[in-house]
Amino acid sequence: MKNIAVIYHSGHGNTEHFARLVVTGAQSVDDTNVSLLKAEPLTGQPDRLIEFDGYVFGSPTYLGGVSGPFKSFMDATGGLWRKQQLKGKLAAGFTVSALPSGDKQSTLLSMFTFAMQHGLVWVGNPFLPEQSSGVPYEQAINRLGSWTGMMAQAGHSAPGQSYAPGDLRTAEAFGRNFASVLARVAVPAEEMV
Repeated sequence: MKNIAVIYHSGHGNTEHFARLVVTGAQSVDDTNVSLLKAEPLTGQPDRLIEFDGYVFGSPTYLGGVSGPFKSFMDATGGLWRKQQLKGKLAAGFTVSALPSGDKQSTLLSMFTFAMQHGLVWVGNPFLPEQSSGVPYEQAINRLGSWTGMMAQAGHSAPGQSYAPGDLRTAEAFGRNFASVLARVAVPAEEMV
């Protein structure tokens, strides 16, 4: 059984909505246990991360980067970093903002750098944008064209808003892909150097 943590901060509920879809996709892979965890409580309990085999990070993009609460979570893992206790585990990331770009790439790069600092192995977003094969733009998987991680658009943070169906499909596929990769490449910790 592989254990995945989907760790997120959500200021308006949009990132949480996509985090739940990532969980749904990951749980569709056999022998996978997925925990949905808010970043804020983990800031005081970073050692909880040790029990997981892989992590999917989720944050809204605020002013070109991760949100303050998500950054606080990242900073709280310094003790784990000093001992390299997460080394060799898998990681991926996703972000949500109001605009199609919204500088989401900067957020994903921040998560990627954080993962590299910990010696994590990054899993990107492997899906070709479907609109190039004739799928309508709003319906297309990876319609925003990101390979570093998953991107989604959430309008202007309106409660109860609708999302592009392609972004919803991408979130589930992203979670399923992450769990599938973890199932194929996970190495027991005792075998790592």
